[in-house]
Amino acid sequence: MNAMLTSDLPLPKIGRGKVRDIYAVDDDRLLLVTTDRISAFDVVMDETIPMKGAVLTQISAFWFRELEGVVPHHVISASTDEIITAVPALKTHRADILGRAMLCKRTTVFPIECVIRGYISGSAWKEYAASGTLAGEKLPAGLVESEKLDPAIFSPATKAETGHDENITIARMREIVGDEVAYTLESMTRAIYTLGEELAREQGIIIADTKFEFGRDKDGRIILIDEVMTPDSSRFWAASAYKPGQPQASFDKQPLRDYLDVERRAGRWNGDAPPPPLPASVVEATSKRYLEAYRRVTGSKLAI
Repeated sequence: MNAMLTSDLPLPKIGRGKVRDIYAVDDDRLLLVTTDRISAFDVVMDETIPMKGAVLTQISAFWFRELEGVVPHHVISASTDEIITAVPALKTHRADILGRAMLCKRTTVFPIECVIRGYISGSAWKEYAASGTLAGEKLPAGLVESEKLDPAIFSPATKAETGHDENITIARMREIVGDEVAYTLESMTRAIYTLGEELAREQGIIIADTKFEFGRDKDGRIILIDEVMTPDSSRFWAASAYKPGQPQASFDKQPLRDYLDVERRAGRWNGDAPPPPLPASVVEATSKRYLEAYRRVTGSKLAI
């Protein structure tokens, strides 16, 4: 399978994120193509991570199947053959979309990242450790790093085109999308996370936190969109190694982050673009970490 830095398909390209390229199929459908680009500390690397795009797409496809009947979603198909049948213009581009593309319904996207935290870690822990709050709202005293939060905390954020998303209060979210939509987004977020956390734990994975996006389809329904509970949108920990009171090893881009931390501390990188070149060993270790995340979550090796 060829590694892909950017895609070039015979469809109108209408968006390009840090990882995904978005194409218009028609007025009702989109094609999401997940490349092998990788970012860290808000900088996109020059190198690709082999199999990363397929891992993200196929983990999402796994979760969308598991969520049938739980929440409505945007996926029409993640099968390469089905996508080509539905979009004949892609017939000669099978190798380019193999395993990494999803045909989806178009929606009007809500400008909110619906973050849910089952454990306190990352930026949430940093804020709590400094001020005892999350997005300015008080949390119980005495929590330790990586501690389980019961119940999980719904922690919305505004979507940022570049840089970090900004945590906001639920009150601010209501101001942006209205009370009814805010209630629906939180309810759907909690339902998805509850199912995902339970199924992942059966595979020995803790989903410490994750984020979802939602949109309104042409019939007015609020539906789940984008990616679902992948290593890029979630914090995966090994249940067998979990120890509260300290950071946990993640099944994601940790080898890349560790390398970049070393380069920064050594003064060889200032944290901005352009990034330092990645050694082959870091690329390989990161690719293996993503593939292991797929195996852990789904219970099988990735087969494309």
